[in-house]
Amino acid sequence: MNCRYIILLGEKLNQSADYTLQLERFLRAEGMICKLESASARVFASANAPTLAIPGHGVLIGQIFTKDGQPILQRLDIDGSAHELTSRLLQHIWGDYLAVLVDRGGSATITLLRDPSGAVPCVYSLVDGEGFITSDIGLAVDLGLYRKEVDWQAIAHCLSFPFLKTARTALKYVSELLPGSMLTCQGRGASIRSAWSPWRFVEEDVRHKDPRVAAGDIRAAVSNVVRALSTGDDRFLVELSGGLDSSIVAMCLRDASLRAAFCTMVMPVSGTDERPYARLVTEALGQELFPVEVGFDNDRLEFSIPRSSVVPVIGSPQNATNEAWEEAGIKHGVDSFFSGGGGDTIFCYLKTAAPAADAFSERGAMAGIAAIENLAALHRCTVFKAGRLTLKKMLRRPRAAWKEDRTWLNPAYASTVPEHHPWMDAPSGALPGDREKIHDLIGTQLFRETALRGAKHSTHFPLLSQPVMEACLKVPTWMWIADGQNRAVARQAFADRLPQGILDRRSKGSYVGYMATVYMRNKLKMHEFLEEGQLCAHDLLDHSALAAFFAKDLAPRDLSFLRVFDMCAAENWVRQQGHDPS
Repeated sequence: MNCRYIILLGEKLNQSADYTLQLERFLRAEGMICKLESASARVFASANAPTLAIPGHGVLIGQIFTKDGQPILQRLDIDGSAHELTSRLLQHIWGDYLAVLVDRGGSATITLLRDPSGAVPCVYSLVDGEGFITSDIGLAVDLGLYRKEVDWQAIAHCLSFPFLKTARTALKYVSELLPGSMLTCQGRGASIRSAWSPWRFVEEDVRHKDPRVAAGDIRAAVSNVVRALSTGDDRFLVELSGGLDSSIVAMCLRDASLRAAFCTMVMPVSGTDERPYARLVTEALGQELFPVEVGFDNDRLEFSIPRSSVVPVIGSPQNATNEAWEEAGIKHGVDSFFSGGGGDTIFCYLKTAAPAADAFSERGAMAGIAAIENLAALHRCTVFKAGRLTLKKMLRRPRAAWKEDRTWLNPAYASTVPEHHPWMDAPSGALPGDREKIHDLIGTQLFRETALRGAKHSTHFPLLSQPVMEACLKVPTWMWIADGQNRAVARQAFADRLPQGILDRRSKGSYVGYMATVYMRNKLKMHEFLEEGQLCAHDLLDHSALAAFFAKDLAPRDLSFLRVFDMCAAENWVRQQGHDPS
């Protein structure tokens, strides 16, 4: 789904005749059409971008569905203030969209709502009510509205707090409207507020009490979302990892399986071949399984990134897999990809004693003891150890901030305080498990930016859609470890659809072996890449600590080398900004 757009705000960009005409000519040449015009703004979208008019109020960019998964293809007839409209959108529809609402009274107020899944990108640069909002910062560069400039403090923040997505980008004067957030521009000012919060769906009045009802809710949500997202594509590729999450997505596509190509990634390292498990799914569907091979030669330290990228999140192994998936998509002639990405988080695969601590707090001693027994069975430890860890979890004060990682960073530049994310604002009395699962949910907001499948392909993440997030958030954490199983409610929800081998599987595939081999093969190149690069030139890295690490051999099971990939990803991203013709 192509949702390329740009919104021009302010008098200079909309009321200066010569300048306005110049911008319009360029946008028309780019295949952009004006979809909305107000007193203070003009909204341009690519000709093939799906849009829906909201008569008298604005326009919606993207695709939307009713609660039961029916596509909404005609205009959206809703009424009310901007606040009322956003509430109705969030309560009665879902999809991949950005809503642009203007004030009917002729004022200069404009309000934007980014849907909770974050499927449609949204970054902006505004000064005193003048500027732009866009899906692609490269478009703003081409229009002459912005010149790329790296924010080195933001780079240090990205490295200090991995996997934390915030409104701050790594480009100066450019911010991101986070998923589920609302931006209101009025006159010379702009304000942000959270319109959708995961904390609403862990409150007592909406929490599930019966695991069977919870399983039914999740089954309905996932099935409806997968079916709805598949209706818009003639042909799509399903990425099978061999695990539970992607298998659930694939089985929900049974009725559309003739339009699908089912593929699994194959790497030249033992322990990464998931074909035996993936084949269980394709055999159940009566379809063929196709391998997607990724070799060591596919991995490069320096590679092109999309011009729309505003944060360094794509490492060399991820780029290698992205390119392999893109080639597979071209080979099979698909329009889009389906991924089970985010499933571990959505289906509450916590690795701590928090679920048992939640059971004690929420249901009392008997439920807590049962949860401890489930925890012990899940992690294959003694009940005594599980109980001790549960008590420790109950007595420990909640972690206030995102975990910091200063490894190999210059202490003078390392960020010590994480940027704010609205989902970090836990209510008083929040349970430990709820804190942890929502903390992990923040990390999934980077998935879409890492899993690129080429400019002509979109990737669907049904498990990160609004209906599925809401359905799963309502399930108490202790239900997810029932009978000593991880993601137990999801297993129960699809027990009659999944192959038994997938349903019973407890192990998980891992690509760490592939990454370790890539590191060992490219160790010297990686060191040179960093030492001779921009991060070191700007004193972000601790040269001596970095040199000491590269000089030593890795101990067995030492995963500290993974940090090198983060550093190289940031270095490559910074270098690519210099290649952009801005």
